[in-house]
Amino acid sequence: MSGAKNCPETPRQKMIGMMYLVLTAMLALNVSSDILNGFTMVENSLHSTIKSSEIRTQGLYDDFEFLYNQNKAKTGEWLEKANGLKQKSDSLFSYIQSFKSNLVKLADGSDADPDAREIVAKDNLDVAGEYALVGGHGKELKKRIEEYREYLIGLALNDSAKKQVYEKVFSTESSTKGMPWESSLFEMMPLSAVVTMLTKYQSDIRSAEADLLQYLKGQTDASDFRVNKIEALVVPNSKYVIKGGKYTARIVLSAVDSTMIPDYFVGGASVPNGNYEVACNATGTFPYKGYISFRGNDGNVKTYPFQDEYVVGEPSTTISNEDLNVVYRGIDNRFSISVPGVSPEKVTVLVDGGSVKMTSPGKYIIRPTRDGEIRIITRALIDGKEMQMGSAPYRVKYLPDPKSFLQYADAGGIVRQIQEGNLSKRSLKGNVAVVASYGEDELVKAKFNVVSFTVVTPFGSKEASGSNLTARQLADIQKMEMGDFLLIRSIKAVGPDGKQRSLPPIQVQL
Repeated sequence: MSGAKNCPETPRQKMIGMMYLVLTAMLALNVSSDILNGFTMVENSLHSTIKSSEIRTQGLYDDFEFLYNQNKAKTGEWLEKANGLKQKSDSLFSYIQSFKSNLVKLADGSDADPDAREIVAKDNLDVAGEYALVGGHGKELKKRIEEYREYLIGLALNDSAKKQVYEKVFSTESSTKGMPWESSLFEMMPLSAVVTMLTKYQSDIRSAEADLLQYLKGQTDASDFRVNKIEALVVPNSKYVIKGGKYTARIVLSAVDSTMIPDYFVGGASVPNGNYEVACNATGTFPYKGYISFRGNDGNVKTYPFQDEYVVGEPSTTISNEDLNVVYRGIDNRFSISVPGVSPEKVTVLVDGGSVKMTSPGKYIIRPTRDGEIRIITRALIDGKEMQMGSAPYRVKYLPDPKSFLQYADAGGIVRQIQEGNLSKRSLKGNVAVVASYGEDELVKAKFNVVSFTVVTPFGSKEASGSNLTARQLADIQKMEMGDFLLIRSIKAVGPDGKQRSLPPIQVQL
């Protein structure tokens, strides 16, 4: 059973459908000739407006070329944008002209006017919908108009007033609720009306082009500032110069408008009157950046970024005892080395006859690799050029002999050392060793290893290798009586410099 039989049309529905067909036919046959002639009059007027806009626009392009020849650096950026505007405008204008020609060709056939000015089938209601809607050209036209609109807004630097105008003039919002823009423009519309509407878009293109071109031309002068005060300024790269270096400065003419004070910012914070001050509580190189904000003659606020850096150093002086310029073999000799006025990051230290390692800015560890003498050399990077700042010789010495101690743990488990004096026999149990060091008043730090020693008791002498007392030596000590003397002699030790040395004896009384 068919769908029609399941849901038959009511007499009322049939009547409405028939009336719609009749009305459509009447519209197709009886469009007033006066109305169609009116569209022709509007069309001619729009072409006159387009011609006037093109004459004005060409004059502006000629002005641009003249300004460019006078000052390429100042005008080049804006002329490039103007040429881009011409290309975009001509492209859309030509596309709409081709759109109109194709419509007229569909309606008038081989007799069609290629300029789409003289139209025979002015009242044709089919070709617009066939070409724009069925053929899909209406959507393409909408897309191109939207792209052109956004291009104009962007070129106007998002000027709010111009943005509002361009959004309204080149709107692709449908005038009929629920109907796409292309349908409201082309569906069941007389050909004469459609062509006139398209010509209006062409007129709007030329008008917007002229308006925006005038705006771009104005921007060539918008960045010019009127000044009422001129000063000579000297801007040095640095006021501190090393002998052999170069003093470099820029001598400039500064022009300002004392009636229009810019706003200054560093790191996002406002700087009153551009006087930037910062407390320098740490050393190092400190970069900073910011911008200057200024309202131009066109009313737009422009920003000018900048960046620089400054160096903070420790207050320092060089004091040298030439008779005590000594480094020791086998240990880390710690040095603080700086060049006044130069950041530590730009200082290089070299050692002739040794190795050098930077532990932190300005702090170094130097180890000699030969006997006799080494030379420490400093170089600094100044104005992009590395320069030698000086050098100093240092005598290489072996480490001084350490002292020898007997190391033990007291009743509380605390490790102690003794070189001479009284000691309980109870303390000489367990892990007892002979050690070598500089003691509590050491001026240099170095580790010494005891390699051998001899223990002398009333029960004889016994030798040991290494630093710990042997079981036999401890057994003899335990046999000793109160008041007996314990002697440790022939102590041999080796330090980080590789030199073996004999240390003084240790004597304690039980």
